[in-house]
Amino acid sequence: MAIHFGVMLPQIKRSWEDTRGACQAFEALGYDSVWVNDHLYGIPGPHLPIFEAWTTLAAVGAITERVQLGSLVSPVGFRNPALFAKMVATLDNITNGRVIAGLGSGWFEMEFAGYGFPFPPLKDRLEQLEEAVTVMKALWTENQPSYNGSHFRVENVFCEPKPIRQPHPPVLIGGGGERVLLRVVAQHADMWNNLAINQSQLADKVRVLHDHCRALGRNPSAVQVSQQTMVVIGKDRADATAKAEKAAAIYGGHLGQGISGTPEECIDHIHRLVAAGCTMLLIEFFGRDPREAARLFAETVRPAFA
Repeated sequence: MAIHFGVMLPQIKRSWEDTRGACQAFEALGYDSVWVNDHLYGIPGPHLPIFEAWTTLAAVGAITERVQLGSLVSPVGFRNPALFAKMVATLDNITNGRVIAGLGSGWFEMEFAGYGFPFPPLKDRLEQLEEAVTVMKALWTENQPSYNGSHFRVENVFCEPKPIRQPHPPVLIGGGGERVLLRVVAQHADMWNNLAINQSQLADKVRVLHDHCRALGRNPSAVQVSQQTMVVIGKDRADATAKAEKAAAIYGGHLGQGISGTPEECIDHIHRLVAAGCTMLLIEFFGRDPREAARLFAETVRPAFA
């Protein structure tokens, strides 16, 4: 089975030269997409320098030709959804239809407070997410739509030019809430991303997602399932063990268990994810320079899923 392999770009405590070099290398190595996280504070430390997501994607789009571009994921509370739809449409034109709109409800309250953005209770943030997707799709597909919701409002709004990709750029929603968020995914999204820390629950969450799809009269296969994951790959057992120990010391459990080991072990792990319903991996390669690991993975692991 062919799997979509996306890669996270270096973005925290990195220079633009690091980000630019990595994205060009990932494209040359044949990866399908490149991604940024959308935080205003560094993770896990808010003092850490981090590039803003959509400014970075615009620059990346201008220096690449083939890879798709996305955010993992953009809290809808950061940007008015009509303005955000306009931003996505513009970048989709710049890149000739390569943008994936990654959306979420947001969770890092400190950055909302620091930047002066409201951070309502989770129930309200999930309502905002559903309204934002509705507004954005309307701007991409309709002429002068209006919308009057509980959280967002637009009136006879123009969004021109429309996105290149039709009927609209794919919408990816990330998160793990089974009762509400996965229902929003089932109704509105083209892709769902399972959080790295929830990787062991992937199969169970896919079943819940598919139940929501069927309840809404939607074919479950219409929603592509993505898994965010750290990849720690070594050329042999000794190399893999040394890198895994270093990664555990630096990250702890922040990115979950991830995929770790020799190329053969990575292949086995990915087969298990595919069996659970995943057809898309969004990878953060471990290492100061992720290009080395990305090359080893491209040469030894990806061919098993061509």
